[in-house]
Amino acid sequence: MRAAVLEAYGEPLRIESRPRPEPDPHGVVVDVEACGVCRSDWHSWQGHGEWADDQVPIGQVLGHEPAGVVAEVGDRVDALAAGDRVAVPFNLGDGSCHECVNGHGNVCEDGYALGFEADVPGAFAEAVHVPHAEYNVVSLPDGVAFEEMAALGCRYVTAFHALSHRVDVDAGDWIAVHGCGGLGLAAVQIASALGAGVVAVDVRDDPLAFARDVGANETVDASEVEDVPAAIDALTDGGAHVSVDALGRAETCRNSVRCLRSRGEHVQLGLTTDDERGEVALPVDEMTRWDVTFHGSRGMPPTRYDELLRLLDAGRLDPGALVSKRVALADVSDRLAAMTTYDTAGIEVVTEF
Repeated sequence: MRAAVLEAYGEPLRIESRPRPEPDPHGVVVDVEACGVCRSDWHSWQGHGEWADDQVPIGQVLGHEPAGVVAEVGDRVDALAAGDRVAVPFNLGDGSCHECVNGHGNVCEDGYALGFEADVPGAFAEAVHVPHAEYNVVSLPDGVAFEEMAALGCRYVTAFHALSHRVDVDAGDWIAVHGCGGLGLAAVQIASALGAGVVAVDVRDDPLAFARDVGANETVDASEVEDVPAAIDALTDGGAHVSVDALGRAETCRNSVRCLRSRGEHVQLGLTTDDERGEVALPVDEMTRWDVTFHGSRGMPPTRYDELLRLLDAGRLDPGALVSKRVALADVSDRLAAMTTYDTAGIEVVTEF
């Protein structure tokens, strides 16, 4: 089968022939119909994560936002069958550890990160193997297209888990979203669907316009204001109740914390780069003075996908609206390179393998 393989950090992926996977007894093989191109793929491609012992190995097949059709099932799999239309979370649990059985499979004690480690080759390929499939694989509702489900991928479910489970967004709250790439735009649309007012922050006109289209009430061009937190404070009459750093730069993280009102909650979604190497200095005295909370958030437990899918079925969320480009497997290297200069908008999806 054809697959896109990491040969060297920052260099074009090699499109090569790899053996088609076979299912483990508890696994399934999925023929990939669509796979999102995510900024986390860019981090992997750049070789980031060494500072957290999380660097993706050379030789890895990247890609972690797949949707497709079950092709083969393992001997111990009863709940899935060939022909089932499915999506695959990137954060794969074993279904049996303390975290999994308590509904937190996104931080499984013995889990896998699809496309980020050698044991689980990714989905920039014609087919992908999914371990512990009965726990991890999510069935697609009728009417949900493969590319829409790929758009849900890591970014959409990460934003949903952050805003629905890590914090409890209420109707009427003000939510600030710093960085309007695919992850940030997903957070904008989800926060709007939950009834919040949304302030979107970026330095580019097109993503800010995109944010308005998917639900932002206000926008702030960070390149045109001297003090982003002060601008958000003025727009929200006192600061955001919840703020999301969807980019991972020191500046956006600090702005996110500083734009909160008293007892506000910050959620960190964006991963850092070589400039931060996993660490950001924060105004901890100010956070203590105003009872501010800092949350990390990763993916979403597979067992809670039904909450998100019900909102899709009700027409309250539209991940397809975030899909800006459909590309071929051979185009992935160019799309990753475009992320280096922030020359992308919305969510791009591989649909041709």
